[in-house]
Amino acid sequence: MGSESDMQPLGPGSHGAAVADVQAALRSLGLLEPGSDGVYDRATELAVRHFQQVRGLSVDGRVGEETYRALSEARWSLGDRLLHHDPVRPARGDDVTNLQERLLELGYDAGRADGIFGRETETGLQAFQRDYGLTADGTCGPATLRALRQLGRKVTGGRPQLLRQSASFVESGPHLIGRRIVVDPGHGGADTGFAAGETTEADLVLDLASRIEGRLAAAGATVYLTRGRHQDPTPAERTAFANDARADLFISLHVDAQDSPHARGVASYYYGTGSGTSSTVGERFADLARREVVARTGMLDLGGHPKTWDLLRMTRMPAVRLDVGYLSHPVDRLLLLDARLRGTVASAVLAAVQRLFLPADADPPTGTFVLPQRA
Repeated sequence: MGSESDMQPLGPGSHGAAVADVQAALRSLGLLEPGSDGVYDRATELAVRHFQQVRGLSVDGRVGEETYRALSEARWSLGDRLLHHDPVRPARGDDVTNLQERLLELGYDAGRADGIFGRETETGLQAFQRDYGLTADGTCGPATLRALRQLGRKVTGGRPQLLRQSASFVESGPHLIGRRIVVDPGHGGADTGFAAGETTEADLVLDLASRIEGRLAAAGATVYLTRGRHQDPTPAERTAFANDARADLFISLHVDAQDSPHARGVASYYYGTGSGTSSTVGERFADLARREVVARTGMLDLGGHPKTWDLLRMTRMPAVRLDVGYLSHPVDRLLLLDARLRGTVASAVLAAVQRLFLPADADPPTGTFVLPQRA
């Protein structure tokens, strides 16, 4: 249930130039042996699945828009091209990720290492260039590359991004007054998601989002929902809405469904590649929210997982997707249809949001936090 777009996906049985292009990319990454060009065979499917797993994409063995773009980005190595900030068509690729990680290791705030050359990356690069006597033009060319490669890592004692983000959240105080939080109920409009009788995924998560909105607003936060009952924004529209609102936190809500009769439980997702690059506050909030829900409902804990879905990647604030149970599982379905249980989940999310803004020494055990009453 990732965010593949309207591109006609390639999969087993597909053939032609687009398949050959995918195979060439997989071979350049060392994931596919030479073989039949232009035919999407079993070896190609397995290579795609491996690539998706490593890159934090939805693993389905098919190439839709998101997987195709990730394959294109993976081809770039740092030094292959000049990198600079283009607000209309920002550079995206593994070379950008490598540049961001290098700047962060050296102690420069280049934003999140998301592989997108944005304004924060340009600012961090210019600061580095000024400090090392280079032309501070925000362009990563040969001279800047040489300087980056000659320098050892400066920051020690933990990931700089984690230290920086965590400090800024704690310094801003534990209250929610003035916080902007965007709650994103999945599906909507004509896209109802999975249906169990008259109950649909879209209706359930909208009800849950409304309950969360009420609790957060009562605690002083300013809350925005990305949709009403009749809208189904695209992932790009949902992230743009959160960015335009200058949100402090983005919470996307889903319930899941699976053919397997055993699939049940609560999972959380945050931006990350699976190889160490991640939204550090997003990772912490994904863990807090999932564990609070599990502790208060008794649902199965399916863990937190890094993903590079655009819904998580394109937000300029910590973003989390929370999958609260499986409508396709009889026990989870009974729980989700209970309005009291949905109220409990909303309280769990409120507790997780409040805990996110507390310093570690003041953070209570999971499932015990009660929001202080406002005077």
